[in-house]
Amino acid sequence: MKRTILLFFVLFSILLFTVPAYTADTNDIESSIQQESLQRVEAVVYGAPGAGGMFLRLGRVERDLFGMELPGSLTERQQALLTFVEEGTPTQPSLVFKISVAEWVTMNRVNPSQPLADRMAILEMALEGEPQMGALSARLERVLTRLLPNGVFSAPATIPSGTVIKAAFARTVTVRNVARGDIVELNATEDLIINGVLAVAQGDRVFGEVTRVRTPRSFGRPSEISIEFVEVETVSGRRTPVTLGPESRRAMEIDSGTIGAAGASIAGLVLLGPLGLAGGFLVRGSDRQIPEGSLMYVETTEAFTTTGYPIAGGQTMPAPAPVVQTDDFIYSDPSAGQSTSDFVPIDDFSTQTPPPSEHFY
Repeated sequence: MKRTILLFFVLFSILLFTVPAYTADTNDIESSIQQESLQRVEAVVYGAPGAGGMFLRLGRVERDLFGMELPGSLTERQQALLTFVEEGTPTQPSLVFKISVAEWVTMNRVNPSQPLADRMAILEMALEGEPQMGALSARLERVLTRLLPNGVFSAPATIPSGTVIKAAFARTVTVRNVARGDIVELNATEDLIINGVLAVAQGDRVFGEVTRVRTPRSFGRPSEISIEFVEVETVSGRRTPVTLGPESRRAMEIDSGTIGAAGASIAGLVLLGPLGLAGGFLVRGSDRQIPEGSLMYVETTEAFTTTGYPIAGGQTMPAPAPVVQTDDFIYSDPSAGQSTSDFVPIDDFSTQTPPPSEHFY
């Protein structure tokens, strides 16, 4: 009997301390996910994650985007923001996609590394002569309405595996300004158009990771920088893996104006193959550097379907929906003259008042 009672108290003690620990772990995971989603939104709006409490940061993003804070719980508001800014819906492409379309139509390139406010100011200067005031989402919708009065369209684009993308380093990289694990950015130098649909625009980012850094050492031993390519960003903001593979190496050899076997523009360049760092390269020399603007070729490692922008003349465009204006909204009416093609018209809101959370999902 005593042994049974002792066993009961042992089990009770285990449960007493295990359940709170499990709950704490679950809360930590949920908090980490919330932090990550908010940081992703802040990276688009401000160019980098913010600091401070989540409620303060979330409220700031909502006010800057919509002119007011959204209703709902912390989780609901964050999911609504993430969907609106980055993910989009079948009938509402994301803010990232729409700002890229506006930039590409206006300037034939995109600027995803810049904060949303700066991107809007550049667009407004080009189109209206001066930056405007107000909520960022409303400013974008006003620009799109004037720039593309027949509406903005999206279409699926499948990028085949082995597709080669030409890109240039966004800044000079040396052994003095990077460390192992740092992410370096390149920008696509040409548009990638798949069956008449813009999938990757000039200016979209290619990401590489620094895998080794060695400063010049004694006895004349050279410095080293090695970089492995990771991902390319598409017009929609979605990313797909890339590498430095056989197709991209072949492109380097053919293009005598860039790097590789046909005359390297990066001194000390060594392309690393199966025996080295697959998908990367090494720069070795006396304090060598990779100058800003240095060209590289990368290739996709798998087929990837993303949301792209259909270019006039590439495929048959759907009949544009008439623009309907009310006191509160300007939107395109998809019920009038809509085509049966795969193109999806964007009929987003254009006022500073944000739609309720349930409109996003």
